[in-house]
Amino acid sequence: MAEFIKIYPENPNPKEIQKVVKVLKNGGLIIYPTDTVYGLGCDITNIRALERIAKIKGVKLEKSNFSFVCEDLSNLSDYVKQIDTTTFKILKRALPGPYTFILPGSKNLPNPFKKRKTVGIRVPDNSIALAIVAALGNPIVSTSIRDEDDVLEYTTDPELILEKWDNLVDLVIDGGYGDNEASTIIDLSEEEPIVVREGKGSLEIF
Repeated sequence: MAEFIKIYPENPNPKEIQKVVKVLKNGGLIIYPTDTVYGLGCDITNIRALERIAKIKGVKLEKSNFSFVCEDLSNLSDYVKQIDTTTFKILKRALPGPYTFILPGSKNLPNPFKKRKTVGIRVPDNSIALAIVAALGNPIVSTSIRDEDDVLEYTTDPELILEKWDNLVDLVIDGGYGDNEASTIIDLSEEEPIVVREGKGSLEIF
């Protein structure tokens, strides 16, 4: 049974955030709000938790396309090769925001991701998500929780999410209704930015 906690985005309660961090540090999986759809996440440094997420998603961990959710751009050099000024300006302009940026991966990537040439970086404009990552001290590896329903791609109601994911995860955060549009994915690993998926987030800033 997953724990279900309410956290208010206007002012995330540090005590509740610490509860979430404790679950993550113990190898737990959480479902948490972002500025787009609800995400399934775990601590990037916990191999066991990473394997659990890969199993749930039915993918091999080494080949997974999970995003790294960061608090800001300061940890970028831990996971991403040196980027040029133009790329950095794009990131600075767009983040925090509803975008996932694909960037060239560095040699310092956690073990399961070592062979990856690129990595998806996300800094959501959501106070709960950012407070969790800040308190954890490193990124969360994350993926959107999709719905099998053809009409609704993403479940937006935290109580319905709990019903569906109760036996698969350790904690579900009720941070209010989520969005049902995923992030816009932009590949910045080549010379020109490439839009991989158009989602929430204007393309005009590029």
